[in-house]
Amino acid sequence: MRIGVDVGGTNTDAVLMDGTKVVSSTKTPTTANVSEGIAKALRAVIEDSGIDRAAIDGVMIGTTHFTNAVVERKHLTPTACIRLGLPATVCLPPMVDWPDDLRDMVGGNSHLAHGGHEFDGREISDFQPDEVREIAKMIRDAGLNAIAISSVFSPVNATFEEQSAEIVRSVIPDANITLSSEIGRIGLLERENAAIMNSCLRRLAARTVDGFKAALDELQIAAPFYISQNDGTLMNADFAKEYPVLTFASGPTNSMRGAAFLSGLRDAIVVDVGGTTTDIGVLQQGFPRVAALAVDIGGVRTNFRMPDTYSIGLGGGSLIENEPLKVGPRSVGYELTEKALVFGGDVLTATDVIVAGGAEDIGDASAVSHLDPSLVSAVQERIMEMIAIAVDRMKTSATPVPVIVVGGGSILVTGEIEGASEIIKPDHFPVANAIGAAIAQVGGECDRIFSLAELSRDEALDQAKGEASDRAVNAGAGAGSIEIVDVEEVPLAYLPGNATRIMVKAIGDLVEAQSCES
Repeated sequence: MRIGVDVGGTNTDAVLMDGTKVVSSTKTPTTANVSEGIAKALRAVIEDSGIDRAAIDGVMIGTTHFTNAVVERKHLTPTACIRLGLPATVCLPPMVDWPDDLRDMVGGNSHLAHGGHEFDGREISDFQPDEVREIAKMIRDAGLNAIAISSVFSPVNATFEEQSAEIVRSVIPDANITLSSEIGRIGLLERENAAIMNSCLRRLAARTVDGFKAALDELQIAAPFYISQNDGTLMNADFAKEYPVLTFASGPTNSMRGAAFLSGLRDAIVVDVGGTTTDIGVLQQGFPRVAALAVDIGGVRTNFRMPDTYSIGLGGGSLIENEPLKVGPRSVGYELTEKALVFGGDVLTATDVIVAGGAEDIGDASAVSHLDPSLVSAVQERIMEMIAIAVDRMKTSATPVPVIVVGGGSILVTGEIEGASEIIKPDHFPVANAIGAAIAQVGGECDRIFSLAELSRDEALDQAKGEASDRAVNAGAGAGSIEIVDVEEVPLAYLPGNATRIMVKAIGDLVEAQSCES
């Protein structure tokens, strides 16, 4: 049996699954101490089902903790960046495009050194070990040990990054190093940004993962636990400590994977309505469509894999304003059960309007009986209009497509969605995110540029597939279960040498550890 947990800004959801059967589920308010909320949710599903804790094979946790840290500018570790590329790239130093407040919090400590490669692996300039050693000494003297290392076109050749890391560790033995080639894709600034973010989050990641483990120990759950990645797959706890940025947007991803599982559809649009926001994404072959462009995280452009989602400020806790009519984006969030009218509060929310319209029977309906029917009707129409516009924005053609509605706030969907061939609200829709975490596999990917003047196409594909498979195994997949689920080739006509960008995604089944000590 598996337990899936998804920690959102408003609620922490948990579900116990026996194979493909949902045995028990719960939805509890998220607490300031994330571990306490997880422990409460786990305790609820275990007590409700009455299962023996020894029967639990694994616990899968999805969290927004690291995304929130960047957005809210909290718990970030000052980080130094070493970029290898001189004499190129001088005009755009590291963190040049960061918001001032975030750059100041991270420290803005950056250094340029010689090295780097062209797209085809040719060196831009000779690597200079002594130069890197002097930079490492300056970083050490500044009292920093979180370090991001980037090199021009390192996804093609990561040698200089790896050599720099060895030198830095010889100077700073406890250095916490992130290599950009292990995080991002082609595109220096965005890949470098992702590496810096990863480094400044690692200390928080260690505390958070240890907190998750403490919550499991408190409940005497000996099963291993895993963290959801933002491509719909899992990584083991130690891998999560090393690469916390890979959890960004894992919440919407879990909901989409759960929606695919519950509905049986592999190609559809998913509308996930929460307490504060509604996330809209596209399923392709059962996995979220990947964003093709750089993604903004807390004001910083990054280019590591992210689901292509669109969020609007609409949820069960959205505030309703009249004259003029406005629904959201302000929300009472996790305080919905305290502040909404139907729960004895004094704030008019979207949930109150839905109850007043008779579409849902929760709380005290008499508390909203005084609402003007014309206001109720206008708000419902506005909600459906907001959802229809968001769905249309995510479609690639005018052809109607199935729309799967999930999330605890999906009671807001009370009518037809323009552009939808059908609207599906499957069983267990409120906890689709936790189900998505529970059923997830383990994945890895490769995104590199190959010069087909030096390799044959088949050799390049085999190399990319092998790299993606190795990363899946490192994240916790069984080597014998690896499957290549996506291969994309993009010829780069503007580069010499018959250059081709190859992107490969591999997934595999989780290797169930014998105990959490393994």
